[in-house]
Amino acid sequence: MEDRAKKVQILVVEDEDNIAIALDYLLTREGYEQTRLATGAGAVEMIRDNKPDLVLLDVMLPEVSGYDICQTVRADPDCADVRILMMTARGSAMERRKGLAMGADGFISKPFELKELREEVRKILAGESPRPEDRTDA
Repeated sequence: MEDRAKKVQILVVEDEDNIAIALDYLLTREGYEQTRLATGAGAVEMIRDNKPDLVLLDVMLPEVSGYDICQTVRADPDCADVRILMMTARGSAMERRKGLAMGADGFISKPFELKELREEVRKILAGESPRPEDRTDA
């Protein structure tokens, strides 16, 4: 049933309006509930207060970087169940390794195909991506 999907809470931390609009379209169509922040400021507090199921986190944000947000959230045991999918326009292998080392559950390069993002979101929510503590390559 779609009830389960409707209960999934996703926080989108993305400063580019065009990308945020595309994400809103995709996530709404998939039946997820989502909230958006356009800057890194306040993201950690919002994650701690609301404990979303997934955070779609841009790497390059005004005020606080996505890497810093990810690292801070991962250091908080109360947020251990929050999944993080990092997004960046600088999709090099080094950026990917850095994001995963900071504790991200997944990493996707912009621009991305909506199908690719949808599959990555489903995989992370289903627990099919290795948790940071389960990784042997970090």
